Amino acid sequence: MTETKIWTVDEMAAAARAIKRGSLVAFPTETVYGLGADAYNEKAVGKVYAAKGRPSDNPLIVHVADPEQVADFAIVNERAQKLMAAYWPGPLTMILPVKPDVLSMTVTGGLDTVAVRLPDNAATRQLIRESGKPLVGPSANTSGKPSPTLAKHVYHDLHGKIAGILDDGPTKIGVESTVLDLSTDMPAVLRPGKITPAQIESVIGVPVDSEIHRVADNETPKAPGMKYRHYAPDKAVYMVAPEDWTQAIIWMQSQVEPVGLMLTNDLIKKHQLAGMDFIWSLGDNNDTAAAKLFAGLRYFDDKKDVQTILVAAMPQVDVNGAYNNRLGKASGGHWITELLHI
Repeated sequence: MTETKIWTVDEMAAAARAIKRGSLVAFPTETVYGLGADAYNEKAVGKVYAAKGRPSDNPLIVHVADPEQVADFAIVNERAQKLMAAYWPGPLTMILPVKPDVLSMTVTGGLDTVAVRLPDNAATRQLIRESGKPLVGPSANTSGKPSPTLAKHVYHDLHGKIAGILDDGPTKIGVESTVLDLSTDMPAVLRPGKITPAQIESVIGVPVDSEIHRVADNETPKAPGMKYRHYAPDKAVYMVAPEDWTQAIIWMQSQVEPVGLMLTNDLIKKHQLAGMDFIWSLGDNNDTAAAKLFAGLRYFDDKKDVQTILVAAMPQVDVNGAYNNRLGKASGGHWITELLHI
């Protein structure tokens, strides 16, 4: 078993050396921690799939340190250039036509496109520069589980499987980037994130398809998170609408085993839950809820006596799109009303 090291930002050189020799290094971004490997090293990229237990037809996002790096392996169009200027570095992944014979099929999933982004984390950009190559970077967790927002989450899932983790503290946003397909005539959001369709439209001046495409069993997804089970703990997760919390709490109190509750501070105050056991605060607003969602799911997943987790759903508006998308996948689309029989 590999000894997985945890490096500080001051130990960047050690992390870069590991990348150069074809090893895997988890790195911080503003969204979640990514699992890095040299994007030009097919053997190293293959290790990413093995470490995560990730399906081989699930393409990887390539992370760059500078916009100019993208032209080395992808065809950059005018819309992409405008969005790079507006939102990079930041939580926006763009799918572009890939240049032939540069990246292996292990990166692209065998497609003629590639997903790319420039993360808003200075440490990771420095790691890419010192490594000398762009890095593939799916979330640094066991495939299907809640994404890691702390270095210790990565260590929990992947210790012994990767060379090390570059620790730069907690991530700020907490849910993965928006994925925008720019390889088609009409741009399409394939995965919602912090950057909304309206923000994208304001920059490129054309409508954006925001209906999330459902991927068929025999179809290769263009982006991560589209086809397979994602973001889910081992415990049963149920979404709770604001109007259902009173009945949800009554149901929770009738259970023999403790139930984990994840809800915003206004709901904690309204239902007088402050100070009680098995409560996870999602903070005061949609931004804090997104940042705390995966950490809360992991917190309750590690509590052996908790078998059910109830999580607050947010109003269905653009700014809550990423949060509700991840929660919907983590819960498998299940609502507390199924348990209440209403």
